[in-house]
Amino acid sequence: MLMVSTLIAHRCTVLILRASIDVLEWETAITRISQWARANESRYVCICNVHSVVTTRQDNTFCQVVANADMATPDGAPVAWMLRRLGFPGQPRINGPDLMWRYCEHAATRGESIYLYGSTPETLDILQRRLVKAFPGLCIAGAWSPPFRALTKEEDAVDVARINASGAGTVWVSLGCPKQEKWMAAHRGHINAVMVGVGAAFDYHAGTIHRAPPWMQRNGLEWLHRLLSEPRRLWRRYLVTNTLFVMLATCQLFFRRR
Repeated sequence: MLMVSTLIAHRCTVLILRASIDVLEWETAITRISQWARANESRYVCICNVHSVVTTRQDNTFCQVVANADMATPDGAPVAWMLRRLGFPGQPRINGPDLMWRYCEHAATRGESIYLYGSTPETLDILQRRLVKAFPGLCIAGAWSPPFRALTKEEDAVDVARINASGAGTVWVSLGCPKQEKWMAAHRGHINAVMVGVGAAFDYHAGTIHRAPPWMQRNGLEWLHRLLSEPRRLWRRYLVTNTLFVMLATCQLFFRRR
């Protein structure tokens, strides 16, 4: 089923299972975020891989979060592949780590400041040093590692005030899926910046987790690299979830042809 949104000018979305995913190029994704950031608009962006798409079928709240996002990019080779099969042959994979890296380069040349929210204090320290080294003009307005538990209302209010006071145009959120997406949705209208949920991107760029080699990324095998790196934690996500995605996506394509 193809759904084209008219709520946002020039925005086109396609329904993959129950996830509404944007059809867009890299330049469009970065330009949209930058325009929102310069105006300090409260927006959020979901980076949707296979796990995210399947979770929209299992968690109605998460499904609404993705549906209401200001942008939902096709992370994961299978998600981009589905868009290509559904009529958009040039659709690239727009994943969290690369989007964050490209945007930091963009922000450094335009004087836009960013904020880092999530992960651990140790990872944030390494990440900030590496980003500033890679992009000397980049302004990191702040970085914060919240506790790995639900925040009290008072703690949350302090975090929101801290982010807003920083003046950052974008907030890069690394809390893991689906926590980060639900956090962003809950804070739209409260945080005066564009929130982008990037999962493990902080760890990749800090070097605390090694990313798959480029040839695996190009051939849609990044999930296999992560599975082999952390089998106990990720076996269910990748083996069970990926199998579900293949089955459900095949059904969607079959009924669409009929």
